[in-house]
Amino acid sequence: MTKGRLEAFSDGVLAIIITIMVLELKVPHGDDWATLVKLWPVFVSYILSFIYVGIYWNNHHHLFAASRRIDGTIMWANLHLLFWLSLVPFVTGWMGENHFTALPTALYGFVLLMAAIAYWILQGRILAGESTASALRAQIGFDLKGKISPVLYIGGIATSFFVPWLAWALFAFVALMWLVPDRRMERAMGEGKAE
Repeated sequence: MTKGRLEAFSDGVLAIIITIMVLELKVPHGDDWATLVKLWPVFVSYILSFIYVGIYWNNHHHLFAASRRIDGTIMWANLHLLFWLSLVPFVTGWMGENHFTALPTALYGFVLLMAAIAYWILQGRILAGESTASALRAQIGFDLKGKISPVLYIGGIATSFFVPWLAWALFAFVALMWLVPDRRMERAMGEGKAE
């Protein structure tokens, strides 16, 4: 399988995930602002999850654009990531419908944590196939955001049982942290093309 085919498959799955999430936004029965205000938890959950899926799509693209090759372990690691991301519509809907109560918020955080771990595994499998002098390996380096994110997810999961809105705020903070483009991958892609 080529990198392009794997990326196209992943892009399709991510597009379906976003489509499923938006289909969960039910048209309200009413024509006034009060009707819309009642839906704010569902809409806010959707926005956060849309941002997360977008972040994964963007980082996935950069990771594969900078990598040299794929093998069977990378394909399985990619499927592992897509599995966890495919659960995002379910936990998004459950959390929004229940107004960020403890268990739905904790499960939302758990899915985010598992997706982060799956991405870390995928990145590790890709790096294992790269030479020690590869631009990708050099640019990923210490990966501070990648190390902080799981800690914040775990904190959010634990916090969700006591102060669910604070847990949601932690999840939103991680998304904001990743929303800033990762210049390391841009540099790795540029250096990879120059080699």
